[in-house]
Amino acid sequence: MSRTPDLSAGFQANESALGRSLQPRRFQVSVDDPVRFSTARVQAIRHSFQDHPLFQLPELAKLAKVLYSTKQCRFIMPGARQNAPFEHDAVDPGGRGIDEVFAHIEESGSWVALYNVETHPPYRALLEEIAANVRPLVEPQEPGMFNVGGFIFVSAPPSVTPFHIDRENNFWLQIRGRKTMNVWEATDTHVVPTVDRETFIVNASLDNVRLKDGFRERSHEFDVGPGDGVYFPSTSPHMTRSETDWTKPGDGVSISIGVVFYTDVTRRTAHLHILNRFLRKLGLVPRAPGERPWVDALKYPLAWALVSFKKLFRGYVRAGI
Repeated sequence: MSRTPDLSAGFQANESALGRSLQPRRFQVSVDDPVRFSTARVQAIRHSFQDHPLFQLPELAKLAKVLYSTKQCRFIMPGARQNAPFEHDAVDPGGRGIDEVFAHIEESGSWVALYNVETHPPYRALLEEIAANVRPLVEPQEPGMFNVGGFIFVSAPPSVTPFHIDRENNFWLQIRGRKTMNVWEATDTHVVPTVDRETFIVNASLDNVRLKDGFRERSHEFDVGPGDGVYFPSTSPHMTRSETDWTKPGDGVSISIGVVFYTDVTRRTAHLHILNRFLRKLGLVPRAPGERPWVDALKYPLAWALVSFKKLFRGYVRAGI
């Protein structure tokens, strides 16, 4: 396991043209070396959005009230563990309304996630501001950023987010409090085999995505506080935990946001996964996307045609496809 120590001391972006392009804004996201940044790898980042008014707890309580009416507030069972299924529900396990949840948010073990915050106009504008920060880093390698969204996690330790994968690329920002985040490379097929990533992309199933003994040592571990963050690509396994050692009266809540997005590359990869699932049903053993770029290039027209057929005639809908 490669461990990244406390990042709060921070680091400054290099004085390259790309680095300078990220500097003028009051709120910004930065990386240690913009020239070496890769959308394909897990890496530490820095940001200054911890001071943004819309990320403060009173404003998040207002946002939660809006999202709760459309079942976009999600809750997990108290005492969840990192190796448990990542199961969440639109109803608080204790039967409380969202106002009561936030009134007691500093109570040990509290956990609520605000999904699809981009549906609320002020937060959509905020996410676009963050996207504007990172677009110069992303688009030279993965053009066509689209469907920028956000997931905000508010919790009081001890708390965890279980091991799972997501479809999107993610700039994950710690806003308040502290967390330990473990992230694995998206290419680590020992931790999540290709066929299980494929099942997730095609069927949205995490049934076979589970933390097992020995996996943690293969991860990058980040100890993060306000102003720290982590970038990780689509289908990078990840999980978090927050302990009580940093808490004090009036300061016992952790807030983080995943700023997520798709690109032409993530869409193309998803299409190839869908084609591979079709080929497996025919008894073939296809190459994983990215394993042989020239094979991907030959397969992609068929993948695009298959996805188009499924959308048109079978009503197939998956995010980012």
